[in-house]
Amino acid sequence: MADNGINPTATPSGSGCVECDEIGGWWFHLRRCAECGLVGCCDDSPSQHAQEHWRTTGHPVMQSFEPGESWFWDYQAQTSVHGAALAPPRAHPVTQPVPGPAGRVPVDWEFKLHS
Repeated sequence: MADNGINPTATPSGSGCVECDEIGGWWFHLRRCAECGLVGCCDDSPSQHAQEHWRTTGHPVMQSFEPGESWFWDYQAQTSVHGAALAPPRAHPVTQPVPGPAGRVPVDWEFKLHS
């Protein structure tokens, strides 16, 4: 059961953004829903699926799904929050390129980011 939008037992939905994978898109960085485990792309990514997930489900807290990062963000409060360690894996594989995934990132990707 999720407490304040954080469910430590929820496992990640995969190693990349679920919606980007479905449409053949790409992402800059990844975020993981702390309540259900869905992995979505960050707000700088073209499709901003992590934020869309919050808007459609009401799950407000995301954690970075980048290697070496452990911070949480609450979309509803628009602030960083503390959270319990989530079920592994806690990041995409270090061999996965950023941006990613390999083979789908356009050459001019820097000009396609949201800022």
